[in-house]
Amino acid sequence: MTSTDYPPALSAAQIEQFIEDGFVRIDAAFPRDVAEEARAIMWRDISFDPDDPKTWVRPVVRLAGYGGGPFETAVNMPMLHSAFDQLVGKGRWEPRDGLGSFPVRFPHPDDPGDAGWHVDLSFPGEDGNPGEQRDFSAWRVNINSRGRALLMLFLFSDVGEEDAPTRIRVGSHKDIARLLEPAGEAGMAHLWLEHVGEDRPLALATGKAGTVYLCHPFLIHAAQMHRGKEPRFMAQPGLAPSDPLKLTRDDGAYSPVEIAIRRALQEG
Repeated sequence: MTSTDYPPALSAAQIEQFIEDGFVRIDAAFPRDVAEEARAIMWRDISFDPDDPKTWVRPVVRLAGYGGGPFETAVNMPMLHSAFDQLVGKGRWEPRDGLGSFPVRFPHPDDPGDAGWHVDLSFPGEDGNPGEQRDFSAWRVNINSRGRALLMLFLFSDVGEEDAPTRIRVGSHKDIARLLEPAGEAGMAHLWLEHVGEDRPLALATGKAGTVYLCHPFLIHAAQMHRGKEPRFMAQPGLAPSDPLKLTRDDGAYSPVEIAIRRALQEG
């Protein structure tokens, strides 16, 4: 079954929630046994003993990109393809064969050092030097979200409130849209977002293994310390557009991602 003949994954209310809040949560988006298989693969690449917390000597371990097998299965569930169609538009997104890198977070008293509020940057500057091309902090994001149609959070372990769930500033994608508009196509880099949207409600990306959060690419989010007992396995890949996002369409066929940006600019 393909996304074109799968029942719509999201209700009209969920799509409106995505437009207004900047994200939607899908429970049981992929099977738990797929998550278990993926965790077993990743543990082979971690120097810690999964059964001995005394060996978990760092707050975060970053694993290189993973594709194929359970990682490819998870991102290609028909339900998710249907949701991609609904949020980005049929034929407007690039399929994935994996989920990229994993920041695996462990219970640890030390600050992980990567818990600042941010949006994911999506393209290098046109006039950047070769060093900046490799330095992702120098990458940019623009009002058309060049290179990124969605931010996605794939939970590969059960994540409760103490298990370092990603923090989300609800509705903050609207603040970023208004911030980016004056910069046009060139976009902006080195965004300092500690206080942008700080008065907005806070949500935590919790859920059982197999839960997926589909987020607007402008959503401000942050990591946090792990205060629980079990390691947290989560991927946060982007979904790339095959057709650039457009804020002016002659046919008016705007996707919810585009509608959210347009509505933010109209409200601003």
